[in-house]
Amino acid sequence: MTIQEFLRGDKFALLAGVELLEVESGYARARMKIGPEHLNGGGVCQGGAIFTLADLAFAAATNSHARLTFSVTSSVNFFKSAREGFLYAEAREAFNHKRLSNCEVRITDERGELIATFNGTGYRKDVELPFAPL
Repeated sequence: MTIQEFLRGDKFALLAGVELLEVESGYARARMKIGPEHLNGGGVCQGGAIFTLADLAFAAATNSHARLTFSVTSSVNFFKSAREGFLYAEAREAFNHKRLSNCEVRITDERGELIATFNGTGYRKDVELPFAPL
């Protein structure tokens, strides 16, 4: 099993249309095509959809070490709205420890313009995942 196969178990992100593009040790890149189902009442991509995109990238980056890592805190800052096209989330671990991980995620549009940032801290459990660490 690969980490990509493992994360297909995240049914919420899968149903939201989030695709995992790349995973390396402490790094991940994902994307989501904005569709009508992602729009809020104001006609722009709903914050929860953007959070879901960032959260899956966070999960891939922090679980890339093959130890089950769950988010214990996360925050998102929205800077610009988006209505169509693809959004990309690029996650990089800023801190990697036996028990804690901190990950910074930048969410951009197709032009590379910053839409939002996400910061999450994960807690590593004593559970090995069914794939090799990256």
